Amino acid sequence: RPVVGLAVIALQRDGRIVLIRRGDTGTWALPGGTVEWGETLVSTFHRELLEEAGIERATMGSLVGVYSRPDRDPRFHAITVVVRAGVEPPVRPPLNALEIRDVRAFAPDELPRELAMGMSDYLSAGLGAGPPEIE
Repeated sequence: RPVVGLAVIALQRDGRIVLIRRGDTGTWALPGGTVEWGETLVSTFHRELLEEAGIERATMGSLVGVYSRPDRDPRFHAITVVVRAGVEPPVRPPLNALEIRDVRAFAPDELPRELAMGMSDYLSAGLGAGPPEIE
C-alpha cells in the first residue's frame, strides 16, 4: 500500500530555500518524511523540519500539490503532499547524522540542478506559486 509523505519548500525571510543532503544518496532534497500513525500533516510538518533540518520555528503555508507517481521513490510508492512554508534558520544539526548529512539554505540562483527522489519538479511548482498540482 502507498505511504503518505510530506515535502516542505522551506523559505527563509531572506528568500533562501533550506535543503537537506541525504545520507543514502548524497543528493540534496526538500525536508520532509512519512506521516506516522496518529499524526496530522501539521504535526508531521513540525516534527520533520526539526528532525531533518533543525528548524524549530516554521509556519505551514500553501499547498503546492499532491504527487502520486509510483516511480518517484525506489523505496516505496508514496503519495506526497508538498507545501510551502515560512521558516526561521536552522538552530541545531539534524537528529540523525547518518540519515541527513548536511543542511543548507540556498539562494534561488544557487539551487542544485537536480534534487533527490524526483523533487525538482516539486520545487519548481512551489517557486512558481501557481494553483496546486495533482499528479
